[in-house]
Amino acid sequence: MSNRTFTMIKPDAMKNGHAGAILDRIIKEGYKIKALKMLKLSAEKAGEFYAVHKERPFYGELVDFMSSGPIIAAILEKENAVAAFRELIGATNPAQAAEGTIRKLFATSVGENAIHGSDSDENALIEGSFMFSGLEQC
Repeated sequence: MSNRTFTMIKPDAMKNGHAGAILDRIIKEGYKIKALKMLKLSAEKAGEFYAVHKERPFYGELVDFMSSGPIIAAILEKENAVAAFRELIGATNPAQAAEGTIRKLFATSVGENAIHGSDSDENALIEGSFMFSGLEQC
């Protein structure tokens, strides 16, 4: 179990003006931000990040969506970070997400679900290293 996880506030939440509220919620839940930046992924970089989904039918739409506008990427720290963060963000489908979760509050659909959270300690390390150099992490 790691104490770090990776997240991205996705283009839909950025466009809809929810980034500040989402970051505030993350901080209020006790996470320490260890790295943070705003950027716009190219289609190539979005494709690399989501390469694990390359054979799935939604891959092209996912790449197009994730490269459609700016995102905020962050590495977060808290005890049992990955599992706790997955609980905080809620189910991928906001209609099925628990009340009070980030996706229930800010997502509009399965495809535009406001936020990404790593699904394992291993992926948190891989995803965080994809977005941040060692010099950018505290």
